Amino acid sequence: MKKYVYSFGTKTDGDGKMKDILGGKGAGLAEMCKAEIPCPPGFTISTEVCNIYFENKNTVPQEIEDQMASALTRLEKETGKKLGDAKDPLLLSVRSGAKFSMPGMMNTILNLGMNDQSVVGIAAKTGNERFAYDCYRRFIQMFGEVALEIHMEKFNHIFDAQKAKRKAKLDTDLNAEDLKVVVAEYKKLVQKETGKAFPQDPIVQLKMSRDAVFRSWWNDKAIYYRKMEKI
Repeated sequence: MKKYVYSFGTKTDGDGKMKDILGGKGAGLAEMCKAEIPCPPGFTISTEVCNIYFENKNTVPQEIEDQMASALTRLEKETGKKLGDAKDPLLLSVRSGAKFSMPGMMNTILNLGMNDQSVVGIAAKTGNERFAYDCYRRFIQMFGEVALEIHMEKFNHIFDAQKAKRKAKLDTDLNAEDLKVVVAEYKKLVQKETGKAFPQDPIVQLKMSRDAVFRSWWNDKAIYYRKMEKI
């Protein structure tokens, strides 16, 4: 079976010479782990999968989905955390990485795994409810823009309205209860714009985020950057 997903951490599958397969970022992370430089564990989906995604009418074959599931299980075992867990949740970052440097040209999604359950776990784990709900609202906002293609201005309007209601000058003036209101309004916006509820299943979040990052290869700024840099 051909390998499409490469883990890095205490056991690392790739190395720094594999930029064509892992992209510059993935190869760098693999090399750091091999050199025992402290680095959070994770996994890299090979650059070939992006091509397969487009060739396969914007879908990922089940064989690759299965490899991702195995890599996630391995990551959960290594960290001792579980994606979407209500007590001690694992959160992921979904980032792009071509073999050429393309800083800021493709999309990123942070805090993946936040949902109505994990936000409670983050609040309990950190002892900071405001921090937890701020992470959640930021995730909905980023996921909403990147994966669901909802204009950022619509999220900003909701957030600014809550600030105005509370007569808050700074974002940090909003407390946990205010941010709970923002989260609820963000979820209503997602329902209105997409006709579907905000996805609570972190596996669904992960797959949608992965696909959105793939699609960002063809966003206007990425195309323009490759043209200017002759990539």
